[in-house]
Amino acid sequence: MPLLSSSLSEIEYTPEAASGLMLANMAGELDSHIKQIENRLGVVILARGSRFHISGPEAAVQEANRVLAALYDYARRNQAITPRLVHQTIQSVQVETPETAEAETESLRVQTRKGSIQGRGPRQRRYLEAILAKDLTFGIGPAGTGKTYLAVAAAVDQLNREAVRRIILVRPAVEAGERLGFLPGGLEEKVDPYLRPLYDALYEMLGFEKVAKLMDRQVIEVAPLAFMRGRTLNESFIILDEAQNTTPEQMKMFLTRIGFGSKAVVTGDVTQVDLPRGQMSGLTQAIEVLRDVEGAEFVFFQNADVVRHPLVARIVNAYQRYDERTGDAG
Repeated sequence: MPLLSSSLSEIEYTPEAASGLMLANMAGELDSHIKQIENRLGVVILARGSRFHISGPEAAVQEANRVLAALYDYARRNQAITPRLVHQTIQSVQVETPETAEAETESLRVQTRKGSIQGRGPRQRRYLEAILAKDLTFGIGPAGTGKTYLAVAAAVDQLNREAVRRIILVRPAVEAGERLGFLPGGLEEKVDPYLRPLYDALYEMLGFEKVAKLMDRQVIEVAPLAFMRGRTLNESFIILDEAQNTTPEQMKMFLTRIGFGSKAVVTGDVTQVDLPRGQMSGLTQAIEVLRDVEGAEFVFFQNADVVRHPLVARIVNAYQRYDERTGDAG
């Protein structure tokens, strides 16, 4: 069929030596993965045997071609392709250039119970590389960009390789002032709601039973920031999550806990500070104080890096536009 506009394009993607099982994995049940790509990118994909005919706007066609190539790479490695993986692949392709996309297959991977995990998109890859190469890494940006998830994955990988002896996960709790006294129950019950996202990532990486055993042996420790005071943490992988809600004093206290053989990762979103109005965020100050310190690296994520449900990225963008119109920094 002739194209009606010069801005439209059509190409054919044919994975080499693809088995029927690989093709079925790529396409999904009842071609659900193909439909997901079509809906997200605004293209039409016709699958005929091992050939995928793609038509639509030129840029979208090129993106769909790269998505299919990435899915084939997963299928060749016998990785189960899920709707979530398709979404993440589309997301990474949309923030890549064709040149940087070639680095995807060569990027660092960390091993967890889930299998191999790698950064998606140039900033996630740089973040993961920084975590493994540096003693202190800051991941700063909006929700859904994989900051905490990749940090936990790297921690699990380092523990499995015996590069560290412990994983310590830390969060400010209750309005960053950590006033836990009014909550019912013992320390664990008081703290759990604020640390739940970290538990969830651990359960996904290691499984519930193994996490429980490692916590019983204190190989994994999850604690509020206040409980780091006075400690020196050697041979540990330490993650400070939601760091925008630390005060400057708390941030300095945390960073000076880093001991020999340890790595620290600090994650946060400076647009989501819950501190009392007028109180400087320790994360904001750290960006200025430590930007040029040797051994520390900062990776700044953008809205385009959001890898959750597509609606999350649209919500983040909508709030950013609102803040720009009203002059409210959140």
